[in-house]
Amino acid sequence: MRFMLLMIPHGYEHAAPGTMPDPEAVHRMMIYSRELQHAGVLLGLDGLHPPSMGARISFAEGRAGVVDDPITETREVLGGYWMIDVGSLPEAIEWARRCPAGANEVIEVRQVQEMADFPEDVRVAAAGCATSTGSHA
Repeated sequence: MRFMLLMIPHGYEHAAPGTMPDPEAVHRMMIYSRELQHAGVLLGLDGLHPPSMGARISFAEGRAGVVDDPITETREVLGGYWMIDVGSLPEAIEWARRCPAGANEVIEVRQVQEMADFPEDVRVAAAGCATSTGSHA
C-alpha cells in the first residue's frame, strides 16, 4: 500500500518567498529519508516552497480562477511529502512517528487511492484514460 506522509510545518502559510529551512533540520530529514530508502519503502519525496511562491486556482463557480492571495484563508499548508510503500496504515504511522519533525509540525498520513479501491463503474469510467505517471490499475 502506498501512503503519503505529508509534512505540515506550523507557520509555513505565512513564510516569505525564498524562505529556506534550517540546515540542521534538513540534515535530520535527510538522515530520516535515508532510513526510509534503506528500508526499501521510500518511493519519492519532495520539499515545497512556501505558498507565497505559488498560486491557488479556485473553481468556486465551476470555472478556474486564480485566487489573488492564496494565504489569507489557509491555516495549514504542506511543506513537503514522502511517498512510501508499506504493508499497512500502522506501519506508515510508525514511519511517520520516526520523523525528526520540529515543535508544532504535523505529519498527516494518507493512503493513496489505487484503481482497485474504486467500484467497477468508476474503473470503467477511468478505463483508457490511464496516465504513465499516476495509474496503478
